[in-house]
Amino acid sequence: MELLSCMSALNPSNSFASFDAQKVRRLAEFYTKDIFGSDLLKLELQLDNYIDVMRQDDRFSVIENLIDLSVKLVETNSHKVYDLVYLLLKMVLLLPVAITSVERAFSSMDFVKTKRRNKISDSLLDDCLVTFIERDILEDVDEDDVVKDFYGY
Repeated sequence: MELLSCMSALNPSNSFASFDAQKVRRLAEFYTKDIFGSDLLKLELQLDNYIDVMRQDDRFSVIENLIDLSVKLVETNSHKVYDLVYLLLKMVLLLPVAITSVERAFSSMDFVKTKRRNKISDSLLDDCLVTFIERDILEDVDEDDVVKDFYGY
């Protein structure tokens, strides 16, 4: 819940009304492998200026969601000035996709790894999961082409 609360601090709607620098700093602490100790100091400096510039720039006044904010940051080259804010924004946008992908993989595992197939190797399980998860893509693949590729024809 804290992560979601921190994510909401980047919301650009209503002239960044929900912006909270402390929550954005806390959000950065969730991503310790991407934002290191010295980057936290740099983030603080960026945040001091970021919100003032965003609220004063008319190009950002009509933005209502995080996707449009990220696009506008790139269009105005502000993503270079506020690189850590932009990095956090990208991570916030990727999180739902990553969670969905993981959930999809785990639910697929119930179908692939049954009691009969309990002792299959990790690499075979990975291969089976990929083919199961991406089955809609594989429907267009001709089996004869796969066999020819396998045998090197």
